[in-house]
Amino acid sequence: MSWNLKPRLRSSRANALVILLAAATLLAPAPTTLAADAQTDTSQTTWIITGSSAQEARETVRAVGGSVTHELGIIRGVAALLTRDQVAQVARHPGTKKVWKDREVEMASVPGDQPSNTKSFDTYTHYPAQTGAAILHAFGLDGDGVTVAVVDTGYWRVDGLKKNRDRESRVLAQYDALTDEVVSTWSKGVTNDDNGHGSHVTGVIMDSSRAFGLYRGMAPGADLVSVKAFDASGLSTYSDVIRGLDWVVANKDTYDIRVLNLSFGAAPQSFYWDDPLNRAVMSAWRAGIVVVTSAGNSGPDPFTIGVPGNNPYVITAGAITDSYSPYDPSDDRLTSFSSAGPTATGWIKPDLVAYGGHITAALPADSYLGEMFPEWSIPPRFYQLSGTSQATAVTTGVVALLLQLDPSLNPDDVKCKLTSSALVAVDAAGDDAYNPLQQGAGLINAISAVLSDEVGCGNNGLDVAADLDDDQHWGGPVRQDDDGNLYITVNGEPHFLWDGSYVPTEGVVFSTNNPWVGVENNPWVNELPDVDYNLWDGAAPTPTNNPWVNEYTWLNNNPWVNENAWISTYPEIFGTPAVVGFPGQAPPPANWGERPLTTAPPIQQE
Repeated sequence: MSWNLKPRLRSSRANALVILLAAATLLAPAPTTLAADAQTDTSQTTWIITGSSAQEARETVRAVGGSVTHELGIIRGVAALLTRDQVAQVARHPGTKKVWKDREVEMASVPGDQPSNTKSFDTYTHYPAQTGAAILHAFGLDGDGVTVAVVDTGYWRVDGLKKNRDRESRVLAQYDALTDEVVSTWSKGVTNDDNGHGSHVTGVIMDSSRAFGLYRGMAPGADLVSVKAFDASGLSTYSDVIRGLDWVVANKDTYDIRVLNLSFGAAPQSFYWDDPLNRAVMSAWRAGIVVVTSAGNSGPDPFTIGVPGNNPYVITAGAITDSYSPYDPSDDRLTSFSSAGPTATGWIKPDLVAYGGHITAALPADSYLGEMFPEWSIPPRFYQLSGTSQATAVTTGVVALLLQLDPSLNPDDVKCKLTSSALVAVDAAGDDAYNPLQQGAGLINAISAVLSDEVGCGNNGLDVAADLDDDQHWGGPVRQDDDGNLYITVNGEPHFLWDGSYVPTEGVVFSTNNPWVGVENNPWVNELPDVDYNLWDGAAPTPTNNPWVNEYTWLNNNPWVNENAWISTYPEIFGTPAVVGFPGQAPPPANWGERPLTTAPPIQQE
């Protein structure tokens, strides 16, 4: 497969940008050097290998003497322990498509200061009422019959999680991706969350316990499939997370899984389609599962959206805070930690925002988070956490309500309803308080989404099957001018979006009078016939006809140059062209390739 980005925009600064595309043989040291190194390097590390099928990848690994550790059918591959010499042999095998070095994954949600006079009041979680979900609960719309899969640190067998609002057992299955075993099926479940993050996220989605007469969770009637992919300290690997996703997709029909909550994110190391975790997520979307994931907690600067939030198909959630006044929306604001777009391939992210500041939910007191930070507790079992992890869980709950009302909705239509019904933040003058690269389509609203008649406006022009088959990949509409301003093009004219600055707003109102609706450069509503999507047309990339020059000018600061996920530390052994450097720029940080996946690095409580 070959690809090329149709050039349509030009910039004087971009003309100076040159990307070197080179075959691996041009980078390779002399074969004798590689062979000599291989003779002394017998240590094994874990690699992810894909082929035309998982079986082919498995046979290739075994043929060179490697040990398969994970079956990853969702990406047509395996994970395996290999020496450097074995990696070289696997990579050169004609049946191998890609080789990635396995990466560390880390989960953490970190709350901060909590006003002491709010503790008793905050035993009630306000987000079901703030989003309108509590009103829908009163009319019987509670997620009943919708199965949500949560890939996280596990499950806590506590009353509000093990039973739905009708007091029926709802834990359909628990799978441990760390040990590759099913822990339980069709029961109340067994506690296996020794970190606490997974229990907290699950509680935000579906806790059926009550406070002040209202349910604590967004979808208290939903069913649960819990996938443990992280250990007690919140650590995992790409291979374990992908194995968890593989199990979810393989068992989606058995448990009727409709929604997948991924409250984590990683610093991008490649284009979205070349990341193995992203490819697994895209496969879940193609299988008919609505995937909701975090924007990341690396904001407020642009270009901080993580993986898999940078995937154009999925629903990516950013976070707002109510500033500790849940029934006074005038001081709601974007959290300073919420990651902002665009993505490296020009996509507008996040897709929307939800409440993610000082979110109250249950987690075990004897878990890692409970024991490390007892000051965050609100007795008897609740804790306040902040992050786009929690905003993702709020969004997942709304998706469950939508699917209960209309089970025929496909993932694209769910995304359409959520984004077209969101409420945009406006200031006192009625102007946009934040741009789409910060707030997406706006604040999620459960009632507006349920009442929406919109369908067919999600992921228009994209083809996830073609993307996964590497027949075609897509770039989004966002560009950057010589002054660093971000814009999209409509009818040949630039429309300003953002200069990249962040001005904290003391308070905004998320208005029902959405100023984007009906506007021709609205990136979410209905069709976009005039927006320049810059699709690849299949032409081959060359140093003089490469897909990025004059288009995505910010790539002269490409953070993953020389540390591409598909190149890893051995670029000389790979046979496909890759971006290998930019003339005249400083090299990336030495530890770039060691950056872990994370739900929430330490942040200031919002």
